[in-house]
Amino acid sequence: GMAGRLEPDLEALRRELPAPDTAVLSVLLALLAVAITLLIWRVVQGRRSSRKAVLLLGLCDAGKTLLFARLLSGKYRDTQTSITDSSAVYRVSKDKSANVTLIDLPGHESLRLQFLERFKAAARAIVFVVDSVAFQREVKDVAEFLYQVLVDSTVLKNAPPLLIACNKQDITMAKSAKLIQQQLEKELNTLRVTRSAAPTSLDGSATGGPAQLGKKGKDFDFSQLPMKVEFVECSARGIKGEEGDADFEGLEKWLAKIA
Repeated sequence: GMAGRLEPDLEALRRELPAPDTAVLSVLLALLAVAITLLIWRVVQGRRSSRKAVLLLGLCDAGKTLLFARLLSGKYRDTQTSITDSSAVYRVSKDKSANVTLIDLPGHESLRLQFLERFKAAARAIVFVVDSVAFQREVKDVAEFLYQVLVDSTVLKNAPPLLIACNKQDITMAKSAKLIQQQLEKELNTLRVTRSAAPTSLDGSATGGPAQLGKKGKDFDFSQLPMKVEFVECSARGIKGEEGDADFEGLEKWLAKIA
């Protein structure tokens, strides 16, 4: 009898309560979506913060090692062609927490790709140093090395910001950053056609054919790349030579920005 009397009350209660499956489910799904988003964000941030290296790349004699020394100590020193990597922590400003690890990689043709292979996954950013004086003579070699960097599968995936540092601007014969950019775009455009049959990654582990540089059917320019590319003019030696300071304000600003 008791159960019979409760039946209408239970029925009324049931009608007042929202259908559990829809309301509760939508709340749970919303929470789940937030949790997944947070998790993805943490993973991406974690990956980015674990990439603390700024790689200094370029051909032999482009001035990478002097640039490296000047950024760290401000002092001029005589350098030799590097045959191994050098790394040091570079503090971006007085703020102790803002720092990156600068890694100066050898530019020698027989070494540069194996060193890039070793450090590319840790790259938060890349500084590609160009000798602005010898550029006209070296343009094909510069473009070839840059091409190998840009079609590398790890570099494409992580898309670290890229700075092309047009060094040795203290010398009258130096080419401007604008001219260097135009010539490199032209050369890379040519390379893209001749190289499209080569494997993408340095270790040849590419699947599904080589990476396409830039946009199909359009002349190549740097804005088509997945990473942000900037050009600066600088001089590791400086206008006053060994006595004075280096002239690379643009490079320092860029390092502060990416740190």
